Amino acid sequence: MDPKGEVGGSLEADAFRKLYPHQFYANFLAKHTRPDGRALMQARPVSVTPNAVSSADSSATAKLGDSAAIAGVKLEVAVPAEESPDEGHLAVAVEMAPMSSPDVRPGRPGEAAQCLAEQVSSILASSDVIPRQQLCIEQGRACWVVYLDIIVLNADGSLLDACLLAAWAALRSLRLPSVILTADGNVEPCDDLPQTSSAAAPEGVWAGRMLQLESQPVAQSCAMMGGKLISDCTAEEERLADTIIIIIVDGRGNLLGLIKAGGTAEAGDMIMQQCIEAAKLRQQDLCRLLEDQLSAATLS
Repeated sequence: MDPKGEVGGSLEADAFRKLYPHQFYANFLAKHTRPDGRALMQARPVSVTPNAVSSADSSATAKLGDSAAIAGVKLEVAVPAEESPDEGHLAVAVEMAPMSSPDVRPGRPGEAAQCLAEQVSSILASSDVIPRQQLCIEQGRACWVVYLDIIVLNADGSLLDACLLAAWAALRSLRLPSVILTADGNVEPCDDLPQTSSAAAPEGVWAGRMLQLESQPVAQSCAMMGGKLISDCTAEEERLADTIIIIIVDGRGNLLGLIKAGGTAEAGDMIMQQCIEAAKLRQQDLCRLLEDQLSAATLS
């Protein structure tokens, strides 16, 4: 085979892809495949790395293909709100790293980052992932504030999927530390308290414990392109898609949310049902993956 012919053919294909992207994809979709070799509803490889940031109280990195996000958790003690004296708080922030995408500019958070933060925060709140009573140290006096910061390291599509997975993994491995409630109302660390149940804690001591998550929300991004339904889109596929559909489900298969991100293509009941079934399968796969990764991290 002529090497020059291979190079010339590759250059012609790249030029055709840039000049006529819709036609380029149409040639693949007609064969029920995609340019990266995946089937239409095939997801990209996924990896989760717990405890990725040593300075955080808990953290995790999630990769979906070339998309990558890191989530870090910091804890702070605050006074509970008057309307919910027995609950703590969860604050979510998302940032796009300047090198994550050509569309990102340094400075104030862009619209994409703000939208992701609102979506992650809404999903975690609506699915009651963290029962806020767990974060209460003493009713009306002290509670935990969980600051969940997510940074998108590389933006190659399906960003909500990656951010939510990183957030779930970071929260899943979070331990609330033991503290002492002093007579004057202060809260002080108590690092040497044995890891026992709260019932066995001495008077005035709030015993540390693992954060218990009530739900395992997963987002599955799908898109309609050229009359075909595809899942786990790349950034290029999202730009060319006729419409984007994001399904959020929990571990019990409950539908937590549905986001239709613009576009002109209609998504009928059959398409929606396909997306929901794909999301349920995705949730099961990611749940097994995360448990395996956390178990491996604990053993190491």
